Amino acid sequence: MDKLYIIIPAYNEEENIRNVVRDWHPIAQKHGKDSRLVIIDDGSKDGTYEILKECCSEYPLLTPLTKPNGGHGATVLYGYQYALSQGAEFVFQTDSDGQTLSSEFEEFWKLRYDYDMVIGNRCSREDGFSRVFVTKVLKLVICLCFGVKVTDANTPFRLMQAGTLKKYLPLIPDGFNLSNVLLSVIYAKKKLRVKYLPITFRPRQGGENSINIRKITGIGMRAVKDFCTIRKTIS
Repeated sequence: MDKLYIIIPAYNEEENIRNVVRDWHPIAQKHGKDSRLVIIDDGSKDGTYEILKECCSEYPLLTPLTKPNGGHGATVLYGYQYALSQGAEFVFQTDSDGQTLSSEFEEFWKLRYDYDMVIGNRCSREDGFSRVFVTKVLKLVICLCFGVKVTDANTPFRLMQAGTLKKYLPLIPDGFNLSNVLLSVIYAKKKLRVKYLPITFRPRQGGENSINIRKITGIGMRAVKDFCTIRKTIS
């Protein structure tokens, strides 16, 4: 049976984290005893990691990890590197805010051999106009910087073949803020097999969003600068 690692970054998610484990652990179980649900605490200031450790007795395939705070992109990279080091054959990533549905995973899993990455397309979003606007601007920036069109570069719902991920992950600098965005760009630039499927994208299911417009603007400005530097290495 294929070895699936589900990677979920978490920061200050004590209000959501039990539900996240409850939703996603059955997916890991369904795909074999060697599969894992890996939730990485990104230096939370609340009880996220303690709750994760408590959950281990009830959810045997849960692997909680913790690290100093480095942001979403750095934590996703950390999770991918961990999954590859453990011999994962397929790596799936989603977030810990409850905006995505575990019930939509199996349609992605059916296509795992046909594509290097199957990624969600947030056709109908319920997370606010500002987020939708940022996604549209990001799409334009990617086109200008890299010369590729990416349907939804930053979707936190993506299933990847580990072999392909292992080959191209080193092109992403350690700690990069928008690692999933850059990964989508790399797959497009390298003309890899990518399939977009529509997904549900709900409002955050509890807790507070750690990213606001001010932070988004700062990340975006820094991203443009980083993109201009990185594009030579992935052409």
